[in-house]
Amino acid sequence: MPKRRVVVTGMGAVTPLGMTVDEFWAGLTAGKSGIGYITQFDATNFPVKIAAEVPNFEPAKYMDTKMVDRTARFTQFAIAATKMAVESAKLDFSTESSERIGVSIATSIDIRGIVEEHEVLKSRGPKRISPLFITRIGPHMASVQVGILFGAKGPNSSVNTACASGADALATANDYIQLGYADVMLAGGTDAAIAELPIAGMGLVGALSREADPAKASRPFDLNRNGFVYGEGAAILILETLEHAMSRGAPILAELAGASRSFDAYNEAAPDPEVEAIAMSGALKGAGIAPEDVDYINTHGTSTKLNDASETKAIKTVFGKHAYKIPVSSNKSMIGHIITAAGAIEAIASILTINSAIIPPTVNYEIPDPECDLDYVPNVARRAEVNVCLSNSFGMGGQNCCLVLKRFTG
Repeated sequence: MPKRRVVVTGMGAVTPLGMTVDEFWAGLTAGKSGIGYITQFDATNFPVKIAAEVPNFEPAKYMDTKMVDRTARFTQFAIAATKMAVESAKLDFSTESSERIGVSIATSIDIRGIVEEHEVLKSRGPKRISPLFITRIGPHMASVQVGILFGAKGPNSSVNTACASGADALATANDYIQLGYADVMLAGGTDAAIAELPIAGMGLVGALSREADPAKASRPFDLNRNGFVYGEGAAILILETLEHAMSRGAPILAELAGASRSFDAYNEAAPDPEVEAIAMSGALKGAGIAPEDVDYINTHGTSTKLNDASETKAIKTVFGKHAYKIPVSSNKSMIGHIITAAGAIEAIASILTINSAIIPPTVNYEIPDPECDLDYVPNVARRAEVNVCLSNSFGMGGQNCCLVLKRFTG
């Protein structure tokens, strides 16, 4: 089967920097931090007191009260982002073949919902837990509810490959289109894991920053980086075959030219730069792009000692001397790490970089690390023509996914 060209025609985002793609991009290019003190629970006794929360999210703006009651926060984020993406793509479902439209959304589980219902179970007994409990918490429910809402009867998948999930969901959507199972995919990621257990657990293993100043906490590639910051949010992209998009006169924002995955098979926590490089090289090969033709890399850049050094090494493995000529930056310096949604949100940032000719900065980059010696676009956004972008996502446990996004030129 000949390769089908896949394009992006719509985008929607719910982020710590705002409730729209435009608000997200304005904050990102201004170097604005979306990180603050945790408000979703009392973190007084927690060593980590900061996170990148979505401010003032009102689910009733995007769904009726019945749906609000039936869904967890991560599903509500996904519905909101999908509605914005569909509107952006000018996609009219009444004129489409529903069986040719699919859904691929990355999610984790509703940990807070599980804990809350467990407390009810312990204090009031098994008959008093919510009858909606099971259909709220499932990690597949974001894809399910989005599919029901829009009547999308094509393939419907939920993806969880840790921090690579959002990118992996886009790669999975691309696979469905390439294999001929769908012409349109609603794809991306959502996460709402700012809760007691994840914060306590990640804090216990030393993965989270304990910086007192929230705005200074996430500092990818800086010598004094000391951990990532939990974030929450969602991003959905509308992927279509080029033929389908052109037939309906859709706005074409970018082309998803390549996607590749790899698995470290090494360690449940420590990354392997050689295998990260395999995913990057595979994405470039699939896109037919030479390393020297990449104009920008949207890095995974988590602000942890191991990950940032490993990614830098992997980039140098793939690009050689050209690595020093490519601007690379981390969105996580401003929005924290939105775990299963990170790769999808960063794909949107990559597309906006291409279309605006502005590279968002890596904020809080103050002291260079000898192990991290690339051009990280420190602290201030940069104007530059970007035609080809590589977006990296590397999951804890060794699951890697890289995407190549490029300017659509016909």
